Amino acid sequence: MEECCNAKPKKEPQQDSHGHEGHDHDNNHAHDTGDQSAFQMFLPALISFTLLLIGIVLDYYVKPDWFKGFIRLAWYLIAYVPVGLPVLKEAYGSIKNGDVFSEFFLMGIATVGAFCIGEYPEGVAVMLFYSVGEVFQAIAVTRAKSNIKTLLDQRPDEVTILKDGKPQTLKAGKVNIGEIIQLKSGEKLGLDGELLSETASFNTSALTGESKPDTKIKGETVLAGMINLNTVSQVKVTAAYKDSKLSKILEMVQNATAQKAPTELFIRKFAKIYTPIIVFLAIGITVLPYFFVEDYLFRDWLYRALVFLVISCPCALVISIPLGYFGGIGAGSRHGILFKGSNFLDVLAKVRHVVMDKTGTMTEGVFKVQEVNFKNDFNKDEILKFINALESKSSHPVATAIHEYAGEIDHNVKLENVEEIAGHGLRADVNAKELLVGNFKLLDRFSIRYDIKPENIVYTLIAVAYDRKFVGYLTIADSVKTDVQLTINKLNALHVKTTMLSGDKTSVVQFVADKLGIQNAYGDLLPEDKVNKVKEIKAESQTVAFVGDGVNDAPVVALSDVGIAMGGLGSDATIETADVVIQDDRPSKIPMAINIGKQTKKIVWQNIILAFSVKAVVLVLGAGGIATMWEAVFADVGVALLAILNAVRIQRMKF
Repeated sequence: MEECCNAKPKKEPQQDSHGHEGHDHDNNHAHDTGDQSAFQMFLPALISFTLLLIGIVLDYYVKPDWFKGFIRLAWYLIAYVPVGLPVLKEAYGSIKNGDVFSEFFLMGIATVGAFCIGEYPEGVAVMLFYSVGEVFQAIAVTRAKSNIKTLLDQRPDEVTILKDGKPQTLKAGKVNIGEIIQLKSGEKLGLDGELLSETASFNTSALTGESKPDTKIKGETVLAGMINLNTVSQVKVTAAYKDSKLSKILEMVQNATAQKAPTELFIRKFAKIYTPIIVFLAIGITVLPYFFVEDYLFRDWLYRALVFLVISCPCALVISIPLGYFGGIGAGSRHGILFKGSNFLDVLAKVRHVVMDKTGTMTEGVFKVQEVNFKNDFNKDEILKFINALESKSSHPVATAIHEYAGEIDHNVKLENVEEIAGHGLRADVNAKELLVGNFKLLDRFSIRYDIKPENIVYTLIAVAYDRKFVGYLTIADSVKTDVQLTINKLNALHVKTTMLSGDKTSVVQFVADKLGIQNAYGDLLPEDKVNKVKEIKAESQTVAFVGDGVNDAPVVALSDVGIAMGGLGSDATIETADVVIQDDRPSKIPMAINIGKQTKKIVWQNIILAFSVKAVVLVLGAGGIATMWEAVFADVGVALLAILNAVRIQRMKF
């Protein structure tokens, strides 16, 4: 069975052929279910249960003369073998690997001990219910991983490429950049590329969690995992198979369980100390009463010790806590939110302040030129031609807006000494004269005088200077994403403070913040200013999440307690640095991610309290001789099953 509680932080998890991790209960064991059906998994338990039931009927109701002595022992041994033998093998394997005090060792000595004192039905029952618990665990983990498996199955192994106009099938990993893929209707794209066909519609649910068709036009980027919905399309490959965005997403998800939450790590360490203590206490319960109790019976005190061992098994904690976190990661994947580790679920649950970038995060990042306001002393068309040529050197959304407004780039414009000044804009020499295009801080830096007050204009302004003279400005507007208002409302409902940081001018940032109800807003910030602002907020002892999408956001994403990247439009640098990636660029996934973190943490603590409370009560009863092996079975397997059922609830929750 694949499980999710192996602690190997900072190491690459071992993966099977599908990229999934094997599980070891801290002792390198792995229940391999392969392609077994539920019936096959439960079959050993069904055999044992049937034989146990018949044995109990013969023992307590029919009471035949022949069902005694060796025959009775043999009957219960046969009932024990289907469920007991695999566990005893695991215990032996653990001991060989240096981990003596495993849960299998506890179960082994408890059940073998029960046989030694003649409590055969109890011995079979304990192992039977323990095995049933393990099967339920296998099923629960499989379901928790199902969302990730759907991601892993998205990319086709083979693609059809066009060689000399003829279709040819190749392994996706062997396709070179620049080759042309032919994609039929209903086929999945195997590699990232650029659409060559005039138009095509794609189902992007593998990447975004959204099944709404996304129509692309010629020249736009299409990604591996997208499904072509209509006519035959052609795509030029722009990234190798291993470098596609989906490859990075899969790698993140596969490695997520290697990053353990503090609660998970504590429980693992606790179990390693707790289990040997329990074994020695059980020995004490058996031996010490000999010196203090007058009518000491070895068999009675051994029975109490065995009950104590069964109750003490830390299965409920070892199973349910990692399963709870994995459930949280799976729930996030289903909604297009990728957590790079269960530790970030814990941090998100504590977030009290969300700091966000404006452009591309809260807004669409699609700018449009609203107005061109140049002085009459300059030739408007000529200056626009110069600006268009210079902005072609930048990948900023503003550059795209100017290009769309000004039209085709005039390649006859000779640009020299082109320089991009971070947080300011661009400069170059055109016809031996200096051209400046950027914000008004750029003009201040080069001591260009201007006769307007930029702060009074509630638009993004692109200032222009040529030949050391102020030419004028372009106004550019960006539209707010449709679900931003809902995002802010939900964050307020969660009592999370909001702050917007932007390199855009303060008046624009403040206008957007006031419109949306964002509590704090700061504009005219350079990348280093954003870093300082986040440091200030962190100094107030608040857990801070930063949400960004651009390259200049990467330092702030890394600095925050939890960095959230917008994955679709976001830069690779930010996605690499981030702890959480929102695949579809919808801000409403921010409060959803926080809520998943809170619900996961709540479920984990419910399981911890449940397990410790029940076990504490039954331990006292067991040591006092009041609880029997049957109560012990409930305290161990029953609590483990309840905890598993509670942990998988997160998969069905609506966020």
